[in-house]
Amino acid sequence: MAKYNLDPVEVPKIRTKYRRIKTKLPVPESLSIFRFLAESEPESMMGQPPIVWDKAKGFQVYDKWGNKWLDWSSGVLITNAGHARKKIIRGLRKLLDRKLISTYVFVHEKRAELTKMIQQISPDPSGYLVFLLSTGSEATENCIKLAKTYAFQKYGPQKKYFVSFNNAFHGRTLGAQLAGGMDKLKTWIVDEGHTFVQVPFPDGFKNEDTSFDLFLRTLQEKGIKPEDIAGIMTESYQGVGPDFLPVDYAQKLEEFCHKYDIVSIYDEVQSGFGRTGKMFMFEHYGVKPDLIACGKGISSSLPLSAVIGRKDIMSRYPPGSMTSTHSGSPLPVVAAVESLKIILKEKLVENARKLGEILIPELIRIRNKYPDVLGCMHGEGLVAGIQVVKKGTKIPDSEMAVKINEKCFHKGLLMFAPVGIAGECLKIAPPLNTTEEALREGIQVFEEACDEILGQLKF
Repeated sequence: MAKYNLDPVEVPKIRTKYRRIKTKLPVPESLSIFRFLAESEPESMMGQPPIVWDKAKGFQVYDKWGNKWLDWSSGVLITNAGHARKKIIRGLRKLLDRKLISTYVFVHEKRAELTKMIQQISPDPSGYLVFLLSTGSEATENCIKLAKTYAFQKYGPQKKYFVSFNNAFHGRTLGAQLAGGMDKLKTWIVDEGHTFVQVPFPDGFKNEDTSFDLFLRTLQEKGIKPEDIAGIMTESYQGVGPDFLPVDYAQKLEEFCHKYDIVSIYDEVQSGFGRTGKMFMFEHYGVKPDLIACGKGISSSLPLSAVIGRKDIMSRYPPGSMTSTHSGSPLPVVAAVESLKIILKEKLVENARKLGEILIPELIRIRNKYPDVLGCMHGEGLVAGIQVVKKGTKIPDSEMAVKINEKCFHKGLLMFAPVGIAGECLKIAPPLNTTEEALREGIQVFEEACDEILGQLKF
């Protein structure tokens, strides 16, 4: 877990169009808030750079003491349309004035509008349905449930295995973590999930073998027959990187699923709604998933998630038997409607693609200045990550990653804490409405931070 210094330190004063730092960091007056939280909530909620958000607008974050950060976090890949967009706020205010806040699964008009909008951007508007939920974990859990239900009802109990990938993250609930690929997150799970299996992910750095043959060999070594697999789930890009599937691998995986009638699932919780320069990341691969899990950027604000999937798979449960207390809750739904309208009208998917053509080469250039410690750089559109390693190895260096991350924070560039299998990955995810001018300033600040931290090392 990332450890940030909570002792206020003097940092250079900054005042640019997009950044302003005028106090010590963390702000001395903010420390009482951190103390109250330490006394009232679990430590697991800590671990981010020590800023107390007061407001966020567009692609900037503000505290109440006059500091302003250029945002490279989007919360955690949430605010795709940007922070506090006026149309989203206006839609929420109208609903509040109408006094419609909660409905369970009683129908409200905006729910129909949103499901239709999402259906229209699905792989097959006439053949896919949309199920609204609250969190990404709920979405992936339901994908697991639907895949296993489809397999059981059609073939019987022998078609039971659920395959996912090493280093995957699909959420924090039981099923989502059984499908996840990080053993350190599963130590609390005992004697459960024997039908959940993981195979190596072909990222090309942590695992250099990117062939589909490795997938087939791994299943064979585990004694799993293809005809006994109910579902296969992959993040469209693994969040620990981001790490991407090779296109030919993704297409061979799809062929494998079709051959054995295996439900193919793409977890788009991080990557959906324009993040990578296409509406969904799987579009880069030229594949058509059977089920798609969505969340985060779906609303650019309030908690909402969705499962998009084939009608014959999604229709396995009768009325009232596959719902959630806040399925299609009015406020998150109207936020998602307005967010998607903004994304489409302002062509933010295209903006992510265009800015990615600037961001990715610049990050590669920065990475190549320090190749012994910046192990690799992967990215697409407006998501990227640089994995920090111990000099000349592939061993994660979380301590160095935090130092760079904290230096960015001190300079007015905000990222969430390093991620990855050991907290070594500097993840970059600006809102999709970021301008080219703001992006270039962020790149400059990031490079300055790397130079100041890594320039002290001897190579």
